[in-house]
Amino acid sequence: MNITLKVWRQKGPNQLGAMETHKMTEVSGDMSFLEMMDVLNDNLIRGGKEPFAFDHDCREGICGSCSMFINGEAHGPGRNVTTCQLHMRSFKDGETIHVEPWRSAAFPVIKDLSVDRSAFDRIIQSGGYVSVNTSGATIDANAIPIPKHDADEAFDSATCIGCGACVATCKNSSAMLFVAAKVSQLSLLPQGKPESKERVIRMVDQMDLEGFGNCTNTGACEVECPKGISITNIARMNREFLSSNLTSK
Repeated sequence: MNITLKVWRQKGPNQLGAMETHKMTEVSGDMSFLEMMDVLNDNLIRGGKEPFAFDHDCREGICGSCSMFINGEAHGPGRNVTTCQLHMRSFKDGETIHVEPWRSAAFPVIKDLSVDRSAFDRIIQSGGYVSVNTSGATIDANAIPIPKHDADEAFDSATCIGCGACVATCKNSSAMLFVAAKVSQLSLLPQGKPESKERVIRMVDQMDLEGFGNCTNTGACEVECPKGISITNIARMNREFLSSNLTSK
């Protein structure tokens, strides 16, 4: 198949960017989108031109690095897939494909399609952990009875890979779905209960400090999330945040 690519080119965080047009021929429908980008970069290098910078790691839909906004959708068309899991057969022969980085003030562009998502790391560092007393006899986690419904919800929340698709999709650049998933995966389990009040306050405060927008319950984040994280996590986090603020005064 033949396609036309319009890819965002930006030399640095303080530079102006613009779309660059490239024609691609004989693209296999079995290629992943990242493999197609590899071919484009290989062609650019062979032609003495600079390749496009973009993030990737595992290429198995686990790491969350492959953050690309494709034809107006985070990770491109399709549901419950990351960019590395998106195949070129999802596009039509002769189609024009627009590729951009995440657009959010909290995710500044580093270069081309690569953005700085360290804001997520700082949110996790602010309270996304549990303290475990290792002195004496430590109870085996498997020996702690947990209701199946709670365990299932905790595991569902823990599938969040922190890719940032929720932020890129939200009209307000809100990180509520990400933070809510991280809060939920710990607060639903006994190990996370002792610090639950401090955790939700710290993580929400850090989210606001990073400059993410507010949630207005549009629900686009859930639709575009590659792991299908439910917005019910946001409702849970709001309840915990309100309760924690009221009881900590």
